[in-house]
Amino acid sequence: MFEKEFAKEVLKEDIGRGDLFERVASAGMAEAVIKAKSEGVLAGVKYASALGEIVDLDIKWHLNDSDRFKSGDEIARIRGDSISILKAERSLLNILLHASSIATNTAMFVEKLKGSGIKILDTRKTRPLLREFEKYAVLCGGGVNHRMGLDDCLMLKDTHLKIIKDLKTFIKEARKKIPFTAKIEVECESVEAAIEAIEAGADIIMCDNMEPSSVKEVCEYRSRRNLSVLIEASGNVTLENIERFFDTGVDAISSGSLVHQARWPDISMKMVGDV
Repeated sequence: MFEKEFAKEVLKEDIGRGDLFERVASAGMAEAVIKAKSEGVLAGVKYASALGEIVDLDIKWHLNDSDRFKSGDEIARIRGDSISILKAERSLLNILLHASSIATNTAMFVEKLKGSGIKILDTRKTRPLLREFEKYAVLCGGGVNHRMGLDDCLMLKDTHLKIIKDLKTFIKEARKKIPFTAKIEVECESVEAAIEAIEAGADIIMCDNMEPSSVKEVCEYRSRRNLSVLIEASGNVTLENIERFFDTGVDAISSGSLVHQARWPDISMKMVGDV
């Protein structure tokens, strides 16, 4: 199970060669609470639960992944050996804080897109070795995952296109070699390039850093040709400008900022008696 392996590595990183406090203190049963001091969308529960199991903690969750929290909410109550609670404290909080920051940020994009029919997608701009964890947090915030890696969708970006002489021929040959279920997506920086990719047989067109008016042209061309090609807008899309794409006809908007611009909420743990 990925969650447990992930949790083991998180704990191992923090404990290092051994918790020095454990050498000195006497263990005993204790109780702690995890509380929110700001608002947001919770994520990371299943990973934090896996970590709790590793150190034999009984964690009672009052909120689940994707639930909203506000300042003052008690997120969880923990019982177990006092040394184990203290040993796991920072790792538990880091998991919840990082995942919740992404879920909260994603939820703001989802709210902006409400009623538009447009999906918000993440990207591969994730921290090394944290892709599954960070993309899971996007799901908790109501977003949709784009491809997980190079093996589940053939995306031809500008760097790929530089070494492809004939796009239509390349896509035709690719169909023979990639899985039947795999889609082909082409990154385009102009209406002309998008039309060429559509005619070449692409499944998805990514309109990269194109003005909404140009994206609309691409969508209208797709509609006139009565094709099932999906149109995705990407590049410098923010909460402040995302509404410009509402009437373009685009199917989805992808943004790496769901992950790399997420800000941690305020969540803390306190031992009971010190709450």
